Amino acid sequence: MARVAFATSSPPLISSVRTLRRHFSVFAAANPEMSRPSHHSSLEVIGGGSDRFLPSLKDSLAKPYNAFPLIGFNRHVETIYASFFRSVPFVRLRRECLRTKDNGSVALDWVVGEDRHFPPDSPILILLPGLTGGSQDSYVRHMLLRAQSEKWRCVVFNSRGCGDSPVTTPQFYSASFLGDIGEVIDHVVDKFPKANLYAAGWSLGGNILVNYLGQESHNCPLTAAVSLCNPFDLVIADEDFHKGFNNVYDKALSKSLRRIFSKHSLLFEDIGGEFNIPLAANAETVRDFDDGLTRVSFGFKSVDEYYSKSSSSKAIKHVRIPLLCIQAANDPIAPERGIPRDDIKANPNCVLIVTPRGGHLGWVAGEEAPNGAPWTDQVVMEFLQHVENRETINGERSFEDVHDQIQV
Repeated sequence: MARVAFATSSPPLISSVRTLRRHFSVFAAANPEMSRPSHHSSLEVIGGGSDRFLPSLKDSLAKPYNAFPLIGFNRHVETIYASFFRSVPFVRLRRECLRTKDNGSVALDWVVGEDRHFPPDSPILILLPGLTGGSQDSYVRHMLLRAQSEKWRCVVFNSRGCGDSPVTTPQFYSASFLGDIGEVIDHVVDKFPKANLYAAGWSLGGNILVNYLGQESHNCPLTAAVSLCNPFDLVIADEDFHKGFNNVYDKALSKSLRRIFSKHSLLFEDIGGEFNIPLAANAETVRDFDDGLTRVSFGFKSVDEYYSKSSSSKAIKHVRIPLLCIQAANDPIAPERGIPRDDIKANPNCVLIVTPRGGHLGWVAGEEAPNGAPWTDQVVMEFLQHVENRETINGERSFEDVHDQIQV
């Protein structure tokens, strides 16, 4: 209740800042010396696919990235503010439970009413939330509304146990387990065979998505994808997770993992083997949970091996569809030094945008700041809509993989 009350009112200081911003925008538009370049100097924009995809983003990227005052000055303040005080839009969702080949279950949440209003060939966007995240999260809800406003069909993929998704076997999910996402995508393709299919993932969801793109490579059924605040290198991310204030996030996420586990603990009661169920059930850190449960479930000898082999930084070079990656330089959970810049530069299918601020899942900037949609939402939809428009010209595929045609 506190979150909703906070989100529906704007303090006088925030209103004053908004007024100043509007005045500055008018001045900038009238000043001929402030012509719009391909992208503003406050943003880092690189990638082998820059020439192909930047024109579609010129409206968003020509403007400076201005973090919201009093919030965006500190990465921890911005991360926490976005988590607790960003508005959570009301969206009516219809749940579809999908039984996987190994007898597991995942939950797909579709926006109610789309089947009545959207034709069968409307583009579809699959959303992959972060670790322990689901369709209840504010950043997911905002993207649902944005996509729907653009006449895109949208569905949230809630991993096993997340978003109250059922757990029917003694196995959750991992940063590199791609069985569930593969089955979800195949299911959606079968359900809407005439539609182009897209995906966007945040944090761990972004890592899983990029790993999937790399694994499927030339055979990927997606038309394009977006990765946001992806940790990329999980070894580096784990190193930073235990430093300073980051311990707060570590404890919060491990608490969420424990909560999910406790609901389904009976499934693991007699599992035996190398599992350390007491360690997972009482995990004080995400690493504890991964050591006691995750790495054993997916056949890794140690947590470090799990993190190393599950890092999506290794998958970038194999991506063969248009991929936009958006990161914040000050992200406390997805460290900037883990971004595989060289591989992104070498891949003509990839573009990377790094904002100077944004925290983790924050990006409290733009016209809807501080309580509305993240700055990234407009950029994501501009990119995806550009690809969709090109894809549907004369009913032919326009964005074919050019990786094999260019020396990299």
